[in-house]
Amino acid sequence: MLTYARCMIRQYVHNEKGATAIEYGLIAALVSIAALAAFQAIGPKLQTTFQSVADALK
Repeated sequence: MLTYARCMIRQYVHNEKGATAIEYGLIAALVSIAALAAFQAIGPKLQTTFQSVADALK
């Protein structure tokens, strides 16, 4: 029984799946922040372009 408990503790300590999930979460958060910044920078130019196309179609 003691050997089984040691084995389980050893597996728990060496398990890195949680750390990997956190790292992927942080990467996803950074990518989304970069995308939002890019969209905010491009937004006014894109709105002007769509407005000029809409005016040309009228």
